[in-house]
Amino acid sequence: MTRRHHSVRYLLFLVGLALTGLLLGLLSRAEVRRAPFPQSPSAQNVRAATADATPNPYLMDGAAGPCAIDLNVTDTSGKPVATALIKVHIAYGFGGFHKLDMSVYSSPEGKARFTGIPAKPKNAPLEFYVSKDKLVGVATMDPVKECQAKHDVVMELPKSQ
Repeated sequence: MTRRHHSVRYLLFLVGLALTGLLLGLLSRAEVRRAPFPQSPSAQNVRAATADATPNPYLMDGAAGPCAIDLNVTDTSGKPVATALIKVHIAYGFGGFHKLDMSVYSSPEGKARFTGIPAKPKNAPLEFYVSKDKLVGVATMDPVKECQAKHDVVMELPKSQ
């Protein structure tokens, strides 16, 4: 046989091998989908307990770092402000290419929490903008200096310019 016949034969062998692998992969996936996992009574109890646990609607987890901030939102008279919208924009990572926009509403007690904040954001300090109706407020946090922060935000009417 010539050298050309060997290379064609080798190429056909590789194509056949690839198709066989693809077919076996598809067949094994189909079997996994059809076969349900047997569940022990303890697994069913864990699933039921997880379904009963409700997530905290006043907590936002960015899952981008170890830092967190607790905010206490009040008006000028010191009363808690419920359902105030709190927003933050975070750029982090090499060159600030990763972006994270988070927002959460304050609880009836005026509390809100952000977790998963990166320890080294690109543009520190971070600014948490709070708004409700015509009231506004701002809280700042520098995760490099205070990774676990607690701040009060007093909301007031914006100053006219």
